[in-house]
Amino acid sequence: MNLHVVLWPIHDWPTMADIWRRTEELGFAGAWVYDHLAWRGHSPWDDAYASLATAAAVTSRIRLGTLVTSPNFRTPVPTASAARTIDRISGGRLTLGIGAGGSDPTSDGDVLDREWTPRERADRFEEWVTHLDALLTGVAVSTAGEYWSTRGVTISPGLVQQRPPFWIAAGGPRGMRLAAALGQGWVVNPSDEAPYDETRALFTRMEATCAAAGRDFAAMPRLLLTGFSGEPWLASEAAYDDLAGRYAELGVTDVAIHWPRPGTEWDADMAVFEAIAERATRTQP
Repeated sequence: MNLHVVLWPIHDWPTMADIWRRTEELGFAGAWVYDHLAWRGHSPWDDAYASLATAAAVTSRIRLGTLVTSPNFRTPVPTASAARTIDRISGGRLTLGIGAGGSDPTSDGDVLDREWTPRERADRFEEWVTHLDALLTGVAVSTAGEYWSTRGVTISPGLVQQRPPFWIAAGGPRGMRLAAALGQGWVVNPSDEAPYDETRALFTRMEATCAAAGRDFAAMPRLLLTGFSGEPWLASEAAYDDLAGRYAELGVTDVAIHWPRPGTEWDADMAVFEAIAERATRTQP
């Protein structure tokens, strides 16, 4: 199982640079940042794409990504341009985690002064991902949609990767179909009510969705985002081993834990965190 970490872009740059370097030293498969303006009221919260560009310059091996980018305040063209730039700076180490985004004001859901219905949010998300895919794969791209349109945009030349992989967060039928169609990976974020059973049910549905789309579900990376379900992933090495083993049996291939953040629900003993990281990453494929 591959172990990833979510970092908090809230510190001054010298401190963040040290954290990015230490993350790579610990051997994590990937390091991610949440794409927000001020998550859960915390400000300053540095821009995800600017943070990844600077992280790319101080690391050389670890994969970097957003968990997740959403249409809440980003439009496809500048997002594609920023992704190309980070892909080039990092030498092809960018993974784009993508999600529909929530409606909660603490998650930037209303910054454009518009409340979207669930149907509109799903429509908008599908259009956004489809346009981003076109912009990162084509030349002189023109798209026409209900929410965005482009004319003759060329961004993809110069990409190191053919197209940075999309890891799509999805729990509903439409999102799962989109992940099966355009995603190279899938992200799961269970709630705090029976998270194991919820994840098992989601896996069953996603496997069926991939089969219907002609995708090999077994070949798709499947990332479990921890830290929101109440499970004690970082309580001890034994607790991590128990949970990682149980979720691996369900088919989880990748797990993301959070860098300890004192004074919050993501606080953890740094010694335990580093021990888990160093031991887990030694056994990564």
